[in-house]
Amino acid sequence: MRHFIIADNQELTRQGLEALVRRKEQNAVYKVTDKAGLIQLLKEHESAVVILDYTLFDFADVEQLLIISERFELARWVLVSNDLSPAFLQKVIYTSHLFSIVYKDSPVRDIVEALQAAEHHQRYISQRALEEIIASQQDDEPVSPLTNTEREIVIAIAMGKSTKEIAAERCSSVHTITTHRKNIFRKLGVNTAHEVTKYALRCGLVDSSEFYI
Repeated sequence: MRHFIIADNQELTRQGLEALVRRKEQNAVYKVTDKAGLIQLLKEHESAVVILDYTLFDFADVEQLLIISERFELARWVLVSNDLSPAFLQKVIYTSHLFSIVYKDSPVRDIVEALQAAEHHQRYISQRALEEIIASQQDDEPVSPLTNTEREIVIAIAMGKSTKEIAAERCSSVHTITTHRKNIFRKLGVNTAHEVTKYALRCGLVDSSEFYI
């Protein structure tokens, strides 16, 4: 049985979300109207999927939301809101892997996909959210320190390809690609492929319409 907690104070939206969740008869659905009630339910169902309208709930700020998500690290969160700022989106997406993001005016299929992703401990970020982040950073993005070859390798890394796979595709040795990776990490000041992926998203190197985090 999968437990869902709907934390949304708009009755019409709450009923619509409940109808989507109850498509599977084995799903258990709980509804809360404030942070205290949400925490209590998470204590009882630590691996629940939380469907949250952040903008209308009683969180003081995004930091408080992230603290609670870290406290209940087995839970998965689907943010179904409107008016999420680029700064909020960046903070949530880049800080935690526990959140999926869609909007209340998103197509129903997008919301369903986000719920299904959360059920399988995966993350779904809507195209609109990714585009808003990219658009907000384009004006401030410095000139890329990477060469054309390094940018191509960044794209490959962001798409989840291994060093061996990249080497085969480029007809290069594994040693050459490893050297490129080291140079990329050094230039970007990062330590992991995940951070390289975030750079690729910020710079628009990855097609956000097809990319899932």
